[in-house]
Amino acid sequence: MKLLLTSNGLCNKTIANALLDLLGKTFAKTNLAFIPTAANVEEGDKRWLIDDLSNCKKLGFASIDIVDISALPKNLWLPRLKLADVLLFGGGNTFHLMYWLEKSGLAKILPSMLKTRVYVGISAGSMIAGQAISLSQSKKLYYPELKSLYQNEHGLELVNFHIRPHLNSKLFPNIRKETLEKLAKEIKGAIYAIDDQTAIKIDGSKVKVVGEGRYLVFNKT
Repeated sequence: MKLLLTSNGLCNKTIANALLDLLGKTFAKTNLAFIPTAANVEEGDKRWLIDDLSNCKKLGFASIDIVDISALPKNLWLPRLKLADVLLFGGGNTFHLMYWLEKSGLAKILPSMLKTRVYVGISAGSMIAGQAISLSQSKKLYYPELKSLYQNEHGLELVNFHIRPHLNSKLFPNIRKETLEKLAKEIKGAIYAIDDQTAIKIDGSKVKVVGEGRYLVFNKT
């Protein structure tokens, strides 16, 4: 299985080159599907989402499809995802994204799809790939009618560690070494905390931190 778990998307050359290495072909010959579902319940300014898509456009993919698994029935979103070489799960509300992965049925078939595709995550899209999403700062509840939906904190378990994006970000003042050290004592398993210029590259059993920023690892044995 091949994954590239980022905090801020394909935002620098080193991270982009890591994806090229996983693909084994040029971006010009690569089809990408962008799943924006996590952003649906995020309120306010969405320039960050536009930036994520803009970074993809700059790399010159053969095609970029936008597939919201919460807005389409399976018979419509599945064929479109099958056309993609890269499945990119965007950022937003981690709990909302995980809920729709399970409700849509994508969570069950995703491991088999990733035998021939690369998984790329941005923020929430990276966190769901791990053992659990308990490190997420996403609000579980935005609207009263959604109260019963976001109960589970398990992840897709595509990797055997936890991911915490946005290390040292001004927008996430709690994601600092001191806070994470305390949380690490309460959580089983390794934790990779990455900043917005860093990613985790997974190729089979090989795990490598790549990028142009900083990262921290906790509970690694």
